[in-house]
Amino acid sequence: MNIEKKDLLQLYYYLKLTRRIEDRVTALYRQGRILGGAWTSNGMEAISVGYACALEKNDVIAPYFRDMGAFLARGITPKRIMAQYLGKKTGVTGGKEGNVHAGDINLGVLGFPSHLADNYPVAVGVALSFKIRGERRVAAACTGEGGTSRGDFHEALNMASVWKVPVVFICNNNQYAYSTPVRIQMAIKDVAERAVAYAIPSEIVDGNDVVAVYSAAKKAYDRARAGDGPTFIECKTMRMHGHSEHDAAKYVPRELLEEWKKKDPIINMERYLISNKVSTEEELVNIDGRIKKEIEEAEEFAEKSPLPEGKEALEGVYASPI
Repeated sequence: MNIEKKDLLQLYYYLKLTRRIEDRVTALYRQGRILGGAWTSNGMEAISVGYACALEKNDVIAPYFRDMGAFLARGITPKRIMAQYLGKKTGVTGGKEGNVHAGDINLGVLGFPSHLADNYPVAVGVALSFKIRGERRVAAACTGEGGTSRGDFHEALNMASVWKVPVVFICNNNQYAYSTPVRIQMAIKDVAERAVAYAIPSEIVDGNDVVAVYSAAKKAYDRARAGDGPTFIECKTMRMHGHSEHDAAKYVPRELLEEWKKKDPIINMERYLISNKVSTEEELVNIDGRIKKEIEEAEEFAEKSPLPEGKEALEGVYASPI
């Protein structure tokens, strides 16, 4: 796929921004300043950035907790994200939650629950509404490989296939569902084989290659917009941190992490941009400098932001009858 320079640099920007903001969140967590836990996407940023950047403005995503790159790419700013983690009024949920269980429907980001794969049937419902209204819009949903073993995953794929709705299912196969490796989760080699039972076309891509993820997602979105129904994309990657930042992940062989460290998605992208003469090292250093400044400003904004008033805990939770 021929991707313009500005789009390639945008992919790199969001990769680096995602890594930087989550590194800062991890540091704040270890200092006891985060309200709640911290779940990061270290080593997997290419998946959320790739599939989100390939979408059009009016499309909708149903993300999960390792989709920081998608939150950022859809327009949720570092300031709002940092305030969210600190439980401040200026956060995405207005201080009701101290993590990424959040969304902004005005930006096409559906809020999500902790239980993985619950977002899949929700995305199918959203995509069905697009089809009924005759809109050329797409819904994209992401979950981990562990989520594909739940019943709601299979119900969603079946409904999407039968109704032929414009939805694209992304699977972040990071090889461990918390501490359970893929080999004892399922008897198949590739998660993508699960789409076959529902007559849904699938593709397996390198989840550490943001260009590959972007290209596969773009192709799937075009197919959905043309009325050809859902696609399943399995992105193979590795979770470089524990399930969350409180998990030391001692169950993961060290040699496996060392092997995947060499496939870091940011290093991959830097090599791609420089070897293909899309960018110079100086340009990439300048982008990183801009990102560092953004993160500093975001943290300062969050620290200075007010906590919510107690009465606000009841606002926006239930809709009042008209």
